[in-house]
Amino acid sequence: LQEIDRSMFTAVGGKGANLGELSRIRGIQVPEGFCVTTEAYKRITENNQALKGLLVELTQFKADERSAIAALSAKIRTAIESIPIPADIAEELADYLKKCGEKDAYAVRSSATAEDLPTASFAGQQETYLNLRGEEALLQGVRRCWASLWTARAIGYRIRMGIDQR
Repeated sequence: LQEIDRSMFTAVGGKGANLGELSRIRGIQVPEGFCVTTEAYKRITENNQALKGLLVELTQFKADERSAIAALSAKIRTAIESIPIPADIAEELADYLKKCGEKDAYAVRSSATAEDLPTASFAGQQETYLNLRGEEALLQGVRRCWASLWTARAIGYRIRMGIDQR
């Protein structure tokens, strides 16, 4: 976090950028942490043709089509959770765990780049995963957090607010 500042908003989202800023202010205690960047998310999703097809299908829905959105949402989340995290990203996470404590418990939280817009607040839209221990649990937490961008609730909110799903 100490390497992150507001200029990195598009890479780490609002929460990540603000925690980075806070971590460098003397007297403010911010737990150690790191951000998995939007680039990592793009890498795992951009070449997945099945996921791309599901996202194209999603553009056809209106906010009141809740059951259809829920069914498609489940497919999108399953697709994202099943994509392996690239070895270099997994290795960086493992290195962090070695430095900070492999037996400690960690939290995985979202820091979306569209979280707090002037006309919309995404507070509570994505999931948080707590008390994760070990590399595999953290990797699964990251995948599940990414997938939580696609809950029916989050999709419906973006549709109602006129925010592009991608």
